[in-house]
Amino acid sequence: MLNLSQLTKIYSNDDGARQVVLDAINLAVPDNQFCCLLGASGCGKTTLLRIVAGLTQADGGEVTIAGLAVHGPGQDRSMVFQNYGLLPWRTVLGNVEFGLEIRGVGISERREICREYIKRVGLTGFESHYPHQISGGMQQRVALARAFSKKPNILLMDEPFAAVDMQTREMLQDELLRIWSMMKTTVLFVTHSIEEAIYLSDRVIVMGAHPGHIRADVTTGLARPRIASDIKQSPRFAELQAICRRALQAGGRAEAA
Repeated sequence: MLNLSQLTKIYSNDDGARQVVLDAINLAVPDNQFCCLLGASGCGKTTLLRIVAGLTQADGGEVTIAGLAVHGPGQDRSMVFQNYGLLPWRTVLGNVEFGLEIRGVGISERREICREYIKRVGLTGFESHYPHQISGGMQQRVALARAFSKKPNILLMDEPFAAVDMQTREMLQDELLRIWSMMKTTVLFVTHSIEEAIYLSDRVIVMGAHPGHIRADVTTGLARPRIASDIKQSPRFAELQAICRRALQAGGRAEAA
């Protein structure tokens, strides 16, 4: 269980003025749930994710995983960034191996593991390519393979598909769901796309800004496995879009939905 209790983050401007970025966020995410954080830019989604990752310290409240407080990065969590976060001097295989290499996993074992995840994301044959030699969508597949190869308890994803075209984005969404269905790890996925949030998740947390807060907590109730042509044309999908859109447009705080 990932639990956020009264999580607060405050930044100070150059003139000394304080800006509350996150205001007493309470959120519990059960094991193996796919949960999306949906909101406009500036609502604190990425800050929240970085606090869970242990990359940013909160100013109040706490994050716990399985009852243990988070004080920094840990092997139980893996993060996928919008800009891929690949090392340009490493090959596809070298990038996927990196996390396991840092952990001290032996070369033979980590290469066997990483080649399997490279296969799962459809990049067999590209192991020796460097990031500049492959497309943006392929680079994001490398980032996915690297994240999943560590077999994290919690996968944190910060708008990972925002920089690719729509066709590639939809393909990567399906790729992510396919791998996640085998791994069944907990996912906290940041997006500003209503459609993406609903299609991917079991649950959508709609956030508002100034300061960052939760406006609505929406359970999607959509069947898995997800087939885009069926799901996105269903009445329930349209209903969920309307619920999320109303929450995004609401002034102030909204009730859980």
